[in-house]
Amino acid sequence: MSDSSSSLSRIRHRITTYILIALLAGAVFGLILNLVGQGEEGTFGREYLADGLFELMRIIFMNLLQMLVVPLVLVSLVCGTASMTDISALGRIGLKAVGFYLCTTMLAISMALGMAYLVQPGIGAEVPEVAEEELFAGEEAPSLLETIGNVFPSNPFAALAEGNMLQVIVFSILLGIAIVLAGEPGRKVLKGFQQLNDVIIQLVWMVMLIAPLGVFAIIAANLAREGFMDIFNLAQYFFLVLGILLFHGFVVYPLILRGIGGLNPLTFLRKMRPVQMFAFGTASSNATIPVNLTNTRERLGVDNKVGSFTIPLGATINMDGTAIMQGVATVWIANVSGVDLSLTQYLIVIVTATLASIGTAGVPGVGLIMLTMVLTAVGLPIENVAILLGIDRLLDMVRTAVNVTGDATASCVIAKSENALDEDVFRADN
Repeated sequence: MSDSSSSLSRIRHRITTYILIALLAGAVFGLILNLVGQGEEGTFGREYLADGLFELMRIIFMNLLQMLVVPLVLVSLVCGTASMTDISALGRIGLKAVGFYLCTTMLAISMALGMAYLVQPGIGAEVPEVAEEELFAGEEAPSLLETIGNVFPSNPFAALAEGNMLQVIVFSILLGIAIVLAGEPGRKVLKGFQQLNDVIIQLVWMVMLIAPLGVFAIIAANLAREGFMDIFNLAQYFFLVLGILLFHGFVVYPLILRGIGGLNPLTFLRKMRPVQMFAFGTASSNATIPVNLTNTRERLGVDNKVGSFTIPLGATINMDGTAIMQGVATVWIANVSGVDLSLTQYLIVIVTATLASIGTAGVPGVGLIMLTMVLTAVGLPIENVAILLGIDRLLDMVRTAVNVTGDATASCVIAKSENALDEDVFRADN
């Protein structure tokens, strides 16, 4: 092995440590910039660092991550689908994945609504007036027919160019099935895709080399601009959402993993640390797909034919963390608006939030757009959504970490049920 390959291998093994250090350093540096940036003396920190250098680093890093998503999903899913000897297994995996994600999303929002009903956040709170330019435009949740119809691409190249993940997934599966049915020509095409997949995995690791710098820039810039003052103003709402998110991520998912999959949740959580930290830093499920897919395959032992389907699909429709935020935010907005929600409205919130999560882009801040759909469905004013903007970024980071944990949990459970989980790899200290 060459010196450069050996150095690269050492960096790969230490990437978790480097990302953790970057998170902590970015938080400390960002808070310092926020504290000294209140007066004229903070102009340099705000304009040249938070809005200048760090913003440039964030754009470059996030663009590189987004660059990886579509080719990785396309190639990996084609390889996974085409390698199946039993095409009917694909239907089973698909039904299990969709069922898992929808059930956990409904569980998450039901739990959030139940806790919010008990705690009643927002009662007696003084809500500041929202400037007209900060008002959110309400959106209606898509109908079931629209949701299903929009899954199928009319132009696969447009879907690839736009990063429409559901349509990319459908096209990749159909292409993989066509490769199987084509016989000998298909096997030649599959070999090319498998070689391309190996190259793209190396490209993922190349981008991961700058991940600590990207995470540092994102965290530092966010805290430099926003700080923690808004958290104190909305402490009841913030800590209720945070508590439910942590419970769902570190209690509900491990219970599912142990109860359904018979797997050790402590081993799982230990191996998910780098993915969770990466998702926390980027606040984007889509940007975390390359990291989560690689980790699920190499460290958790999930076969590519399962992971290449469940991870991209989960990044698109598994929005448990977002559902939790929406449940608590709906009750909070109802309370500050003096509206008593009926049982029917609670049920509408559950259904609307679940439908709205399907096909929603896994990018930062999309949760608040989805929230306007839920509020519109139950007739609540959407003006107060702008008040939550100040603290949503930090909560967005936490719920993204929860979402990707759910994607990996589903992958392990489904792979175990399909005899596609290498438990030696799962248990290994790799």
